[in-house]
This record gives sequence, structure tokens and C-alpha cells, in this order.
Amino acid sequence: MSETNKELTPLHTLNPQNRFSDRVEDYVKYRPSYPAAAIDQILENFTLPIAAADIGAGTGISSRLLAARSIKVIAIEPNTEMRNAGIRDATALVEWKDGTAENTNLPKASIDLVTCFQSFHWFTPETTLAEFRRILKPEGKLAVVYNNRDKNDEFTAEYSRIVREASKNHPAEAKTKSVEPLKETACFKNFEEYKFVYQQELDLTGLIGRAMSVSYLPKSGEGYDQLISDLENLYQRFKNPQDFVYMTYFTSVHLGEAVVNEQ
Repeated sequence: MSETNKELTPLHTLNPQNRFSDRVEDYVKYRPSYPAAAIDQILENFTLPIAAADIGAGTGISSRLLAARSIKVIAIEPNTEMRNAGIRDATALVEWKDGTAENTNLPKASIDLVTCFQSFHWFTPETTLAEFRRILKPEGKLAVVYNNRDKNDEFTAEYSRIVREASKNHPAEAKTKSVEPLKETACFKNFEEYKFVYQQELDLTGLIGRAMSVSYLPKSGEGYDQLISDLENLYQRFKNPQDFVYMTYFTSVHLGEAVVNEQ
């Protein structure tokens, strides 16, 4: 497959519901969180209490951030291993359910806010956006959020290069293209993008664990050995006197409003 065709591969065709099953513990320990300012932006115009559906909730990183703001969160996650990890660490305000973005099994017009943190690229866009519109109240909102690695930061850019090589240019490395359906849908309007800077502090174990939480990187064989060697060399080049390196992200929040269907 050519590099161009790889980039164009729809990620929802690449076994999204099961691909993280063997990555759960690394995901729990080493995936980055999200800046408080991003959560502030999402909730800015809401008056509590509200109900949020966190779709593709994974192990619950974003669900817990929302619940910490006294929001009732329904975490939708189809992967059993990921969902069980989320249930294990759940707070009282997070209710976990088996479901998909395309079929959440939530009642019509029951949700004030739908969120997708680091997950929208794994969904079938048209079906998903129609389902989000179905479950949202007329004044509801959709937030699609990504931690994008900052290619202008030298350490982060070098990490990204290593990941691209180890993954053989997996199409998910171009996941920012997945927000294009937001511009084309008739289900939502008035999308605005907000960006925030976020850093993740990592020791060597954390740096390797961060890479191992990525579903398209090798976990054995020559490719794995080369990846670990490259990460160890990267760490030695950039570690500070306290033996930490810093992954820099710009967190993008795409926030839109549900279209009210005329009767």
C-alpha cells in the first residue's frame, strides 16, 4: 500500500473496538491527561447540573475530569478490557456502559453534552454524528478533543519521527484529518476550535509506556527492539537533571452546537 493510500485509510475500518485490548495497563498508567483550561472551555456556557456522554471513553481519563466538575457522566466504551479498567477506577458520577459511537443505546434527547477525547478518528463519521444529534437535547453541544503532539518542540518532534518509523507511517498518525466531517455535517453547526498547551512529564519507564499505549506500535520482534533502542537514546539526549523528559502537546477542542430540526 502506498503512503498516500495509507493516509487515506478510514480508521474505523481498522478494528477500533478491539485493538487496545492488549494495551490497557500502559494506557492507564502512561496516557496523558488534558489541561484544565480545555475542560473550562467545553463547560463555559453550561449551567449545572448537566449530563454528558463521553464516547469512546477508553479507561476513563476524560470521564473522570468531567466528573470532577460535578457532571453526571455516562462513559460509553465498547472494548471490554478498557471498560473494565475504567470501572475499576470509576468515581460515583461516572456510569459505564457498553456501546459504540454509532449506536450508544442512550435515549433520544437525553444528553446535554457529547464528548470525544482522542477517539473520534475511530468512528464512522456520518453514522456517528447522526447518533450524537439523536441523543443530544436541542440545545446540546459536541466537543471533539485531541492531544496533538507539538512538532515544533524538538523532543516531541523526534519522538513523533520515531513513532512514524516504528508504525510504518500508520494512518492514525494523520488523525487530525478526522475532524473534516465536522465541517461537512448537517447535524451540527458553528464549530469553533480552541487550542491549549499541555506537557506530560515522563521518566524512561513512562516514555516507553507512553509508546506502548499506542495501538499501532510493535510489542515484539525486531521492530519493537529498534523502537525501545530509539526511545532510550532519545531519553538520554533530552533528560533534565531530574531525569525527566517532557512531551509537549497542543490540545485542540472542536466545539459545536446541535442543529435544531424544524418540525
